[in-house]
Amino acid sequence: MRRIDAIGIILGVFVAGGLVYLGLQLVGLDGQNAGIWSQALLVVGLMGWVATYLFRAGSKNMTYHQQREDYEKAFLQKRLDELTPEELAKLQAEIEQ
Repeated sequence: MRRIDAIGIILGVFVAGGLVYLGLQLVGLDGQNAGIWSQALLVVGLMGWVATYLFRAGSKNMTYHQQREDYEKAFLQKRLDELTPEELAKLQAEIEQ
């Protein structure tokens, strides 16, 4: 994620909170109650996002882990492709023992 993306997300959340506040005021809540409910919705949304992040981190289903696994597989495949048939046969014989 680029820095501009993070700034855009922050501004989007800020604007969404303001729109929820204004929407609640239009529905008929006074300013204080509209502020409390809009903050509560934003906190619940934040907690939901943190929960999904912790789940992805715990299950190692994140971009970094996937990129690292792909790199390791590609590196090992490249090394395997570079082996001569004699080296490959020797390696297979060592594995079988």
